[in-house]
Amino acid sequence: MTKLPYFEIHSFADPDMPFSGNPAGVCLMDAFPGDAVLAGIANSNNLSETAFLVPRETDVWDLRWFTPTVEVDLCGHATLAAGAVVLENGAVRGDTAHFETRSGRLSVGRGETGFTMDLPQIGFTAGEADSATAAALGLAGAPVDVFDIERIHGARYQMWVVENEALVREARPDHGRLREVGKNVILTAPGTSADFVSRFFAPASGVDEDPVTGSAHCTLAPYWADRLGKPRMTARQIGPRPGCLEVEPAAGRVTFTGHAPRYLDGSIAVAAAQ
Repeated sequence: MTKLPYFEIHSFADPDMPFSGNPAGVCLMDAFPGDAVLAGIANSNNLSETAFLVPRETDVWDLRWFTPTVEVDLCGHATLAAGAVVLENGAVRGDTAHFETRSGRLSVGRGETGFTMDLPQIGFTAGEADSATAAALGLAGAPVDVFDIERIHGARYQMWVVENEALVREARPDHGRLREVGKNVILTAPGTSADFVSRFFAPASGVDEDPVTGSAHCTLAPYWADRLGKPRMTARQIGPRPGCLEVEPAAGRVTFTGHAPRYLDGSIAVAAAQ
């Protein structure tokens, strides 16, 4: 058996609310084992994502992300978690941790009010609402706008914009019906508790509802910046496990600021690398 250092970080936690934010697993390795081992660890962890890190050079790691069912192309909260681990463990010689990923180089550093992270924007185009998705989302009102989002996990993505925060909060999704529809959906509205709010349903990527989703904000941030006319915004994800962050889109990127408290650390035991 091999023991691997393991951490659980609650990314984008609300500092005034215990047990908030999006739990991410972070597993440190000397080299990546076979994909079946990575997938097995992520499935056993049963978190929305587990991040696997392998050192490449000073302050640079190779980073991969797995849900309980698939490897994904971009995960914001698990990247923030990975950065928090290596920064707090003294593994970073400079000020910033860099990660080579399927989505290019991503970076995490320390900010004045938490950790900062740099991710690429994810584009969107005008889309259409359909009755099957509307019924599966359990909305009390019709969407104001619907957009198709660039695919980042091989699945179809849409963003549904509704009139107010209450409609987002009170949505009662039927996750089984959403899986049948076969798409991931960001549900969003202007906020009363923040500049904008959202929830994210990702059945096509093996996660019914993700608590606080970094990759979703790669689309939310440029959309709301344009609509609200604000370069830097506060955001809240307001599902059953809420969290908060700040976002600032510019030049095709989004800068995130958020908290990433450590919930646990230890080791996991796995069979010899396969």
